[in-house]
Amino acid sequence: MKLLIRPAAEVAIKSKPVRRQQMRHLRQNIRKVLSRQDSDIQVDGSWDRVTVEVPDGRGLSSVVIDELMRIPGISTIQEIAVFPFVSMDDVAEKAVEAFADRIKGQTFAVRVRRHGEHDFRSIDLERHVGGALMQASSPLGVNLKAPQVEVRIEIQDDHYHIAHRKHRGLGGYPLGSVETVMTLVSGGFDSSVAAYLMMRRGLRSHFLFFNLGGTAHEVGVRQVTHYIWERYGSSHGAKFISVPFDGVIGEIMRSVNHRHWGVVLKRQMLKAASIIARESNAVGLVTGDAVAQVSSQTLTNLNVVDRASDEVVLRPLISMDKETIIRIAKEIGTEPYARTMPEYCGVISQKPATRAKLHRVEEDEAEMDATVLQQAIDSREETPVARLLETTTTPEEVELVHTPDVNDVIIDVRHPSEGEQSPLKMTNNEVLQIPFYELNQRIESLPQGKQYLLYCDRGTMSRMHAGHLKAEGHTNIKVYAPAS
Repeated sequence: MKLLIRPAAEVAIKSKPVRRQQMRHLRQNIRKVLSRQDSDIQVDGSWDRVTVEVPDGRGLSSVVIDELMRIPGISTIQEIAVFPFVSMDDVAEKAVEAFADRIKGQTFAVRVRRHGEHDFRSIDLERHVGGALMQASSPLGVNLKAPQVEVRIEIQDDHYHIAHRKHRGLGGYPLGSVETVMTLVSGGFDSSVAAYLMMRRGLRSHFLFFNLGGTAHEVGVRQVTHYIWERYGSSHGAKFISVPFDGVIGEIMRSVNHRHWGVVLKRQMLKAASIIARESNAVGLVTGDAVAQVSSQTLTNLNVVDRASDEVVLRPLISMDKETIIRIAKEIGTEPYARTMPEYCGVISQKPATRAKLHRVEEDEAEMDATVLQQAIDSREETPVARLLETTTTPEEVELVHTPDVNDVIIDVRHPSEGEQSPLKMTNNEVLQIPFYELNQRIESLPQGKQYLLYCDRGTMSRMHAGHLKAEGHTNIKVYAPAS
């Protein structure tokens, strides 16, 4: 089988040096991806096309086409059949074999392109093949302006090919032909779609995860990151960088006015991301922000957030509504991951500022211990995305307890302000107030002979931290999940 690949239209209109460079990137990317299927697959091309020859009889056709449809920079993939040129009658015969059934009841047109010296014109062959198809089938007729079926034939010196099925590619630019960015990922709908759109645009991406919720959350983010890289970016290596951010969360809650929590959290993430990006030769940061989706994403707040970084912050979803974002997530296959991803609910202000003032936010940040952010950056872990699933550990199964034993100790991990508004009242059990951001430090000092049940309103944060503690060897940790 032979495939003819056309680049995206934006590639075709570039200057010759740029187009040559991008086509070289495209051929290299195709070779890298397809060589994993079969080393005998041949990839060649010129300034305006790439040709792929797949060995026959190995059952690779559908697999190769599926891979090509997910490589950025490709406009169309055309299946073609190649024959030696014998005569116009032979071309007409092959065209009838390929298209007689397909043009029944349809309008059609024959398009011929020639390269080389021949004793006939392109229009002569078009008329010859068209007449043969009219006799061999029962089409509605010829429509040269807007045919329902196009019969495309290209003659190259002493060979010719007939185009068969055509498949749409991703479009965009070849991956790696633009620059490198650092994409902030959380595993939800927004960040996974943002990562895809940047890769489709030709930007190689590393993935930066700020861990706010323990092992269970990170496992989910690793899985969706590996999926999106494997499907749309595997022609280039990428890093997954995990930054433990629970200490920063705790410092924000201790030092910052609660109305600024969300804005300050984003600023701290951008500050860390800028440092890490420079060390990874990334020249921009990518986030999944959509304007006005949440309080920290008003234009005023985004302006305050961006002042924390010298790098350009790219927001491909900025004008999209949630319905559009979810639709794209379904199309690219990340929706099932995002739908089941635990939602971290720790940093939620009661009355968040929607028009934060930069000087007031900076005054709040000045009260924070700056070493906490640096410690988080220094403690980051970097893993090649290709090896993410090798290094992923299954989160510990945590038992849910609906009715605690009288000797069980309940640990309320909510923020103190939440506990004050809706206190947890137990008749027979001891209740400890330990905010989630202090849990890791204080768990070692608790008596080990007791069983502890973690509690929060939604159950998400308690499960995350219970799984994290159990994975660290604390076998006396469960989750209190009152029956609703």
